[in-house]
Amino acid sequence: MAWDALLRDVMGVLREGRSAEERAAHQASLALLLGNMARTGHQRDLPVRTTTALVGDRWTTLILELLAGGRLRHAELRRVIDLVSAEQEISARVLTLKLRTLERDGLVTRTVATGAPVRVDYALTPRGRALHELIEGLVKWAGDHTEAILASRRAYDAQAERDDE
Repeated sequence: MAWDALLRDVMGVLREGRSAEERAAHQASLALLLGNMARTGHQRDLPVRTTTALVGDRWTTLILELLAGGRLRHAELRRVIDLVSAEQEISARVLTLKLRTLERDGLVTRTVATGAPVRVDYALTPRGRALHELIEGLVKWAGDHTEAILASRRAYDAQAERDDE
């Protein structure tokens, strides 16, 4: 794909009336985005897309948070999720699918210990720990900005209510 031509087309969408500084800021931001897209292409299954989708899904972040404390068996992990989650209970099937995806991406290890009964443990890999650290940063950011976000929501909702009248 001709990324330079795409950048020109995207910049052409921006309406007139912007200052030179605004257009330059948009162009720099778009050039960075399109440069990243040029390196990764438009393939939907590349890690740059799937990892961000995975972290944003309903269960993955919680699974990573719980495994950050150490290894857990499948049944333990499911019971703890059911106790601490703000969501509904996680099914065994959904948990298995999430764990398989995390294992496939190298974020979680699955260890089977033979014996009676067979024991299957899950733990974070170094890559999983690195991702967990980033998630912790996002959680800290959300905590630091909770009051401001809630105030913004209240102001927005109040304005929307006034606009609807």
